[in-house]
Amino acid sequence: MTTAAITLFALLLLKHFVCDFVLQTPWQIGQKGIYGARGGLVHSGIHVCGTLVALLAVMPPPSVILTVLVVEFIAHYHIDWGKEQTVKRLDWRVGARFWNAIGFDQLLHGLTYLIIVIYVTGWVR
Repeated sequence: MTTAAITLFALLLLKHFVCDFVLQTPWQIGQKGIYGARGGLVHSGIHVCGTLVALLAVMPPPSVILTVLVVEFIAHYHIDWGKEQTVKRLDWRVGARFWNAIGFDQLLHGLTYLIIVIYVTGWVR
């Protein structure tokens, strides 16, 4: 694994913590399960801004940056929306199933970052 890959992955994980836990508001949380609602769109947009900062640390070509940002916005939005739909429809709001849903959501985000790192480091020398 290259230094660029390790750096990018670490920055994406840090970004995820900040955007998903520190910066996320109750308004965003409350709207992530409503398809197309502003709160979920804003939340995914904040993640994309953080990803841009992480990408600038390794400087892939602009076309790669744009591709990653678009794909991450779509993926992040739908992962969150899917988790919210599952928790709501199956009434998993408390207990072990809720935490399993949260864990699976976080796993999917982490795998998204791994895919981003693999894609980006193919372009970074």
